[in-house]
Amino acid sequence: MNKEELKQRTKQFALRIMKLTEALPNTKAANVVSNQLLRSATSVGANYRAACRARSKADFISKNTIVEEEADESLFWLELISEAGFIKEPKISG
Repeated sequence: MNKEELKQRTKQFALRIMKLTEALPNTKAANVVSNQLLRSATSVGANYRAACRARSKADFISKNTIVEEEADESLFWLELISEAGFIKEPKISG
């Protein structure tokens, strides 16, 4: 996979998360988790784009570490959404 393909995939991930968060119930807990997920998931693509503009290999690695952290955080919020029963599993995994 090249840089452009990964840019597209991270953007599609953000768009899917945006749609998912719109489908969550309007409760205090779901709203908090939704906001956190929206921030981390959209950050994945934004930070990957920043990594593509890195000035050195070390800078690229450092920026990609942030991408990895944001992706892992997004996974955490998705797990909470699933385990709390805010939305059906197929909507999350599909």
